[in-house]
Amino acid sequence: MLSLLIIIPLLGAGLTMVMPNGNKAKFVSLGSLTIAVLLTLITARQFNLSDGNFQLTETYGWVSLIGLDYSLGIDGISLPLVGLNMLLCWLITFAYNAQNDRSRLFYALLLLSNAGLTGAFCATNVLLFTIFYELELIPIYLLIAIWGSAKKEYAATKFLIFTAVSGVLILVGFLALGWLSANPTPTFDYVSLLGMELPLGVQTILLLILLAGFGIKTPLVPLHTWLPDTYVESSTSVAMLLGGLLAKLGAYGLVRYCMPLFPDAWHNLAPVMALWGGIGILYGAFTAIAQKDIKRMVAYSSIGHMSYILLAVSASNALSLVGAVSQMVSHGLILALLFYLVGIVETKVGTREIDVLNGLMNPIRGLPTTSALLILSGMASAGIPSLVGFVGEFIIFQGSYSTFPLPTIMAIVGTGLTAVYFVILLNRTCFGKLDNRSAYYPKVTGLEQIPSLVLTAFIVWLGVQPSYLVKWSEASAQVYGQSSIVISQLLKK
Repeated sequence: MLSLLIIIPLLGAGLTMVMPNGNKAKFVSLGSLTIAVLLTLITARQFNLSDGNFQLTETYGWVSLIGLDYSLGIDGISLPLVGLNMLLCWLITFAYNAQNDRSRLFYALLLLSNAGLTGAFCATNVLLFTIFYELELIPIYLLIAIWGSAKKEYAATKFLIFTAVSGVLILVGFLALGWLSANPTPTFDYVSLLGMELPLGVQTILLLILLAGFGIKTPLVPLHTWLPDTYVESSTSVAMLLGGLLAKLGAYGLVRYCMPLFPDAWHNLAPVMALWGGIGILYGAFTAIAQKDIKRMVAYSSIGHMSYILLAVSASNALSLVGAVSQMVSHGLILALLFYLVGIVETKVGTREIDVLNGLMNPIRGLPTTSALLILSGMASAGIPSLVGFVGEFIIFQGSYSTFPLPTIMAIVGTGLTAVYFVILLNRTCFGKLDNRSAYYPKVTGLEQIPSLVLTAFIVWLGVQPSYLVKWSEASAQVYGQSSIVISQLLKK
C-alpha cells in the first residue's frame, strides 16, 4: 500500500510528459493524485489508532552491504502529513491553469515532489529517508526557476544552496550514526538505531549536525534567510507547495529523528531549544508586522508558526508531541489558503502592496468572497477558537508550559502579535473605499474558488471537530513521549 502511494505519482509524472498538450497532462496528473488520495483514505481506514508503532510495513533488501534497505512504515506522526501532502498536491494541480505545453513539465515536477515527500514521511531506513529527502530538491528548484517572478533565478539558486547544505548535513549525521552502530556491519534501520547507547558527547555532536540540517528546511531562525525570497518569488502554486508541505519535512525531522535518536543530548539542550523556539516565534511576528507586501508578510509569519513546533518538541511529552503534529497539519492548511488567496488578489488587482490595496470587501466591484476567506484564514492563523489554528497551538501550550513556562509565554505573546499583523493587513486591504475610477476588478470564477473553499472547509471542520486531527498521533506520541515525562519532572526540580 505504501509503495503504491509513491509509485502512482511517479507513473503519473512519466505519463504527463508524453501527453500531447497541457490539458491532457492535467487530466492525467489529477487522475493519478485522485488514486493516491483514495489509497491514502484506505490506509487511514486500515490504520490501528491504538498502536503507536509503525504499521503496514514493507521491507526489501536493496544495498545490504551498506545497510540501505527499501523499508517503509507509517505511524501516527507520518500518516497526517501524508494525507496533507496528497490533499494539497491535488488542489495545486486542480488550481493550476494549463496554458501551454510547458504545463506538462509543471505537473511532472509536482508529482515527483509528491512522491519524494511521501517516501520521506514513510521511510524507516534513514539512508532511504535521505534519498527521498533529496528527491524533491531538483523538481522544486525547477518549479521556482521556471515559473517564478522577476528574481526567480536568484531565489531558486538560494533555495538550492541552502537545501543542498541541509541534505549534506543530514547525510553526514546519519552516516556517522550508522557507522557507530556497526556490529559487525552498519545499520541504518530506524528502529534498530533507537536502541543505541552512545556517549553524551557523541550524541551532542550528531544532534547538532542534524538539528542544523533540519533547521534549515523548517526553517528556524537564523537559518531562515532563504525562505522570504523563495516564497515571494515563487508562483502561487509553488508557494503553496513550499509553505504547506516542504517546510513540514524539516519539522518532521525534528520530531522523528532529532529527539528520539539522541534522548540524553536532546534533553540537555531542551531548555536552550525551547528558548530558541520562543525567540523564533517573536521574530517571525515582529518582522511580519513590518512588511508592506502581503506575500512577504505571510512568508515571515510562517517562520514564527514553525517555531511553535520546536517549542513542542523541546518539551517532548506526549501532549506536546500531539500538538506538534497538529500544528504541522493546521499550519500547512492555513498557509496554503493564505498563499492561494494572495495569488488571487495579485492576479485580479495587479499588486500585493498593502498601502495600495483598499476596499476589496466591496460586494459589487471588489473581491468579496476572497476578502471574506482572507479574514477567516487570518483568524485561523491567529489561533481563534473553532478554527484549526487554535488546536495545535493550544495543545502545545498545555504540553510545554509546565516544563518551559517562559518560552511558552513568549509563544502566547507571539500568538497575540499574529492577530496584530493580520488586523493591519485586513483593515488596510479588505475595508475602506475603492477608487471609483480604476477599481473594476475581474470576478473570481467558481472554479477559481474551489481550492480556497475546500481548504476553508478543512480549517473549519478540524477546528470544530479537533478529535479528527489529534486522534491519529495520540498513540505514537505516547511511544515517543514516555521517557520524556521523567525528564520533565527532573527539569522542574
